[in-house]
Amino acid sequence: MHLSGASAPSIPPIWQREQYLNARSSPRITCTHNEFEQITHNKQSSEDIMDSDKLIRTAIFFSPNDIQALRNQVSSENFHRCPRFDLITACLWKCRTIALNPADPDEMVRVSIIINARGKQGMPDIPTGYYGNAFTYPAAISKAGILCTSPLSYAVHLVQNAKAQMSDEYIKSVTDLMVIKKRPKYIANWNFIVSDLTRIGFDKVDFGWDNPVYGGCTFAAPVISFYNNFKNSNGEEGVVVPICLPPLAVEKFQYEVKKTILNLNAHGKL
Repeated sequence: MHLSGASAPSIPPIWQREQYLNARSSPRITCTHNEFEQITHNKQSSEDIMDSDKLIRTAIFFSPNDIQALRNQVSSENFHRCPRFDLITACLWKCRTIALNPADPDEMVRVSIIINARGKQGMPDIPTGYYGNAFTYPAAISKAGILCTSPLSYAVHLVQNAKAQMSDEYIKSVTDLMVIKKRPKYIANWNFIVSDLTRIGFDKVDFGWDNPVYGGCTFAAPVISFYNNFKNSNGEEGVVVPICLPPLAVEKFQYEVKKTILNLNAHGKL
């Protein structure tokens, strides 16, 4: 039997994590890490609402027209640039918070943004073949009441500020934090973690069986969603985001996303 293919990987795999992503000899936390902040809760916990046994998995599709409608809402603001990811994340974070309806408007809510440290200027020099994890997830935070009642630009601004934290120093600070605080888990309470998989190329992988219909994560965890490329039944290409929500929050969430995209006021009017 003849087998096709190369005799060795085109990019040699590299591990050596201790060389590239090890803590400093004198570990020190030099940045603010809201994604790991430990909070004593005397208020309502989102875990009471996000019961994993009762959650419903749904999905939101953002078409190019939807993205443009969101971009139009912030075009007059002082944003140097507004990528699609920032618009979707701001929209989902705000609408999810409204749908979950925290009892206390002063409750701190956050969205944690998974960012890959590979191949970016100002990041650690990680070799191409390194196959371990090389990401962190800086968080944007806000009081729930302010997030829910502010225009979309407020959430976009917070998302962009969180992304701007990422640097070589931030990565080192996270690595040192893992040592100092004994690998703490990310905050689950009132947190929403998002990851953009639209540029990974899952939807372009060729196994020799014709063009793929879909490529990416087909699920969401209670506090984690993934952005994937998707072509809907009308042949329209966009971004689909699976999300987990309590049964009573699903319809409210879908309504709030539609209202945000259309830029409707509280009375459903432009």
